Amino acid sequence: MSVESVVQGQLDAYNAQDIAAFVTHFADDLTVADLNDEPNLRGLDTFRERHLGLFAQHPQNRAELVSRTVIGSTVIDHERVFRTPDATPFEVAAIYTVAGDKIARIDFVKA
Repeated sequence: MSVESVVQGQLDAYNAQDIAAFVTHFADDLTVADLNDEPNLRGLDTFRERHLGLFAQHPQNRAELVSRTVIGSTVIDHERVFRTPDATPFEVAAIYTVAGDKIARIDFVKA
């Protein structure tokens, strides 16, 4: 499985709010951080719980891919996120580090 297909798979599952499919794309020891900051989340169970809450709070949430760059095992996505269909979106750069066929780390830049 290519690193791009791993990242695309999680984005598709995120947009479908399919938590079971979503978490299959991440490593058990996943680390999440804001870029150049200390991790704010560690572990797949915590990540699953965070997204269960997000999906419950925003049932129409979706992320639109603006652009993608793949360099080795790193995928950088520029995403536009909508919490509701009529909400003003916000911009995110998600930097995914893929190890094997799982996302091991995500660093976010949010605007």
